[in-house]
Amino acid sequence: MTTALLLSALLATLPASSSSTAAVPGPQALTKSWEQVHSKDLPLPPLVRHSHVEKHLKRLREKSPDLFQLEVVGQSVEGRALYHLSLGTGPRHVLLWSQMHGDEPTATTALLDFLEYLRTHRQEPWVARILSELTLHAVPMLNPDGAERYQRRNAQGIDINRDALALQTPEARTLKALRDRLQPFIGFNLHNQSWRYGVGNTGRPASISLLAAAFDEPRSDNPGRVLAKKVCAVIRDALEPIAPGQVGRYDDSFEVRAFGDNMTRWGTPSVLIETGPWPSRAPDAPLIQLNFVALATALDALASGRAEKAEVARYESIPENDTSGIVYLMLKGVGLFGADGKPFTADVGISATRAVRDQGQGPALALVGKVDELGDLRVLGALETVDGSGLFAVPLSATAKEGDTLQLAWPRQHTVQTGQPAELMLLKPLEKPSTYRIERIIRFER
Repeated sequence: MTTALLLSALLATLPASSSSTAAVPGPQALTKSWEQVHSKDLPLPPLVRHSHVEKHLKRLREKSPDLFQLEVVGQSVEGRALYHLSLGTGPRHVLLWSQMHGDEPTATTALLDFLEYLRTHRQEPWVARILSELTLHAVPMLNPDGAERYQRRNAQGIDINRDALALQTPEARTLKALRDRLQPFIGFNLHNQSWRYGVGNTGRPASISLLAAAFDEPRSDNPGRVLAKKVCAVIRDALEPIAPGQVGRYDDSFEVRAFGDNMTRWGTPSVLIETGPWPSRAPDAPLIQLNFVALATALDALASGRAEKAEVARYESIPENDTSGIVYLMLKGVGLFGADGKPFTADVGISATRAVRDQGQGPALALVGKVDELGDLRVLGALETVDGSGLFAVPLSATAKEGDTLQLAWPRQHTVQTGQPAELMLLKPLEKPSTYRIERIIRFER
């Protein structure tokens, strides 16, 4: 055997380096890790403000100055600092930005938690691989003025995500300048979507929706967009075990003004992660966890080379979103009174959105509901379904309590119509004509 062949045979028997063979933990393990690193100092995502993010980023820098670099790269309309945090020494740069819409906050908390995980687990082989193969750049809360108001647009009233070309907002100019300086090989565009989004026609909530952003009208592919699709495929496979049937594919129509589309066109293919509804009364923790798992597995796949081996078909087979596929609460087959006073049976779909209110004791979270759909709603899913058989739904009266009895002498005055606040009573008819017992009160904030 020649010396070269002997050396080759010897090398083949040696174990691969720990960094090259290290596996990212599975979704369930990552979820448990999130519970350990999640900051208890942060309020629920809709209540996170610029001051929280600023404090958190400075604390990361103070705790690990050898790991994190922190700089102010711009200012919002109202003068709030726009921070750029970077870490890692790899030759390939990744840009992640969150909350360019002020009322889309879930990924901001997930991003902060993930940075803390990287800090406290930097010696783990798979984390060390990310930090050696990649350089990560994070811009949490790109729209702090909008976050302060919990509104989509910035303080000028402009949607930053429709300002990639006109660049009339200082926030958009900051993001564009940072991209041009860094030339990242991929970007992560982190958003929230309406709680009406469902996964195809399954009736399941689109808790996470993924998109490899297009760069032209025909939605062509190039190597960058193919890579973004493969990253989305990796994320899908990581999330489905912990959110089965709840991963959708976002509409990939080209939007000439949007950052994700233009980033891809400029040479930074963009992975869009949209956070949607979760079927529980307390949705924030599981939705943050999904984002945390998505970021961890995607960045590991990019660092390890696993992303390049993923199958594009796993992305393209994700069911497309249905923008009005679910409601928050469904009253199924409930009795209603028409404008003529005559009863009929229908489904009632109630949608819900979050609002932030300040009632003198600081910001508080409110869930605002309205009657959004009425009729045969069998094609819609719901986060919660109530069997309305044998019951009537009428608007809530001011003094009503569950268990009370009441009379409806003029049923035509108790109609339920779309657009009205979701403040309702479910009534059970009693033997005495026009007499009902209040079985359930449905109340949301106005």
